[in-house]
Amino acid sequence: MDLKIAVLPGDGIGPEISAQGVAVMTAVCEKFGHKVSYEYAICGADAIDKVGDPFPEETFKICMDADAVLFSAVGDPKFDNDPTAKVRPEQGLLAMRKKLGLFANIRPVETFDCLIHKSPLKDELVRGADFICIRELTGGMYFGEKYQDDEKAYDTNAYTRPEVERILEVAYQYALRRKKHLTVVDKANVLASSRLWRQVAKEVATKYPEVETDYMFVDNAAMRMIQDPKFFDVMVTENTFGDILTDEGSCITGSMGLLPSASTGEHTPVFEPIHGSWPQAKGLNIANPLAQILSVAMLFEYFNLMEEGKLIRQAVNASLDANVRTPEIQVEGGAKYGTKEVGEWIVNYIKNN
Repeated sequence: MDLKIAVLPGDGIGPEISAQGVAVMTAVCEKFGHKVSYEYAICGADAIDKVGDPFPEETFKICMDADAVLFSAVGDPKFDNDPTAKVRPEQGLLAMRKKLGLFANIRPVETFDCLIHKSPLKDELVRGADFICIRELTGGMYFGEKYQDDEKAYDTNAYTRPEVERILEVAYQYALRRKKHLTVVDKANVLASSRLWRQVAKEVATKYPEVETDYMFVDNAAMRMIQDPKFFDVMVTENTFGDILTDEGSCITGSMGLLPSASTGEHTPVFEPIHGSWPQAKGLNIANPLAQILSVAMLFEYFNLMEEGKLIRQAVNASLDANVRTPEIQVEGGAKYGTKEVGEWIVNYIKNN
């Protein structure tokens, strides 16, 4: 198979983890006889500094011409600490999602046995937790009408029936491939937008009688994820709720540095770690590259290259079992490995297995 990949390293630790993701992809393609080419593009604070736009038109064109995008992270403190800034790195991420029509964000939440002790939850609660959060990505408050002055501000949480229907269809397809259990998360007791979500969800559910569908208010879902994370199999929700719940889900596994994601929709899919740019660690060779590497596994699986994805997952598990880990998840007294060294170890595993 020929693969044309757009690589967007972005800001902070992005370039460091991106390099390891590319190295792993190259190793897998060589092993399985695929041809891969890369085209790099700027985004986020890096792009603002260079051209004044967090998602330049040239970057958009590179993404559109690619089979997939391997994205890393955007964000910089100089923008976070300036509430008056009109152009922000995160606007580039939103623009990419909107322009590529990436309406479905898929975030797996799965535990690693050797890292259960890192979870803030008790072992018996979190061990074996394995679910997927599917977040609607191009609607809601993030993209609705906005206003702000010194006395008043608002964000409009608008959704249309087609937007809700298409994300529900994605969720049901995932549920059919897993345990046939879907939880629709909303706030229908308070919000009109959520009442539309529930109305449409109940209609779509009739098309999938083999899937057990339940409905949960977002506050209850947030509590249930802590009390009984193994209850969930596939969860689907709107943009803002999804942003919050997926970060909560990532923390119960023990490290945000282990979880990848995919964003799919109308055009080129994007694969990325769920963590941010961690600018304080930039250039220190301490960032965990595993979420970026597992994003590469999701990329291969998207193209139905399941053996390739499986090998990457095996390599990641092997690295954890061998205590080849970056500092935030290393066992006490374990050897010191940096971002680059972990990536190199996984590449060597792939080449030799």
